[in-house]
Amino acid sequence: MLMFASLALTLSQTAFPPPVEPHFQRDQRRAWEARREGRVLPLPEIERRVVPSMRGAQYLGPELDPDSGIYTLKFLRNGTVIWVKVDGRSGQVIGRTG
Repeated sequence: MLMFASLALTLSQTAFPPPVEPHFQRDQRRAWEARREGRVLPLPEIERRVVPSMRGAQYLGPELDPDSGIYTLKFLRNGTVIWVKVDGRSGQVIGRTG
């Protein structure tokens, strides 16, 4: 009986590989690590600097590229999507489209 239990345990570990971390969760984890390590400013600080300058636009949310340290804030104004790129290290706006 012990041999069958041992065999079942071995087969279950090899038949089902460990789950792969979904892309979104991996990006979230890397962004959190970049903030924790001080490589980028906290999102609330970035939002305090940028959102007030976008009067009349609805703020839709942020993204952070942990490799480059660039936040992209997404806004909607009069049916037009506007992306504002912000250097996460300095908090300076470095680009805008839309």
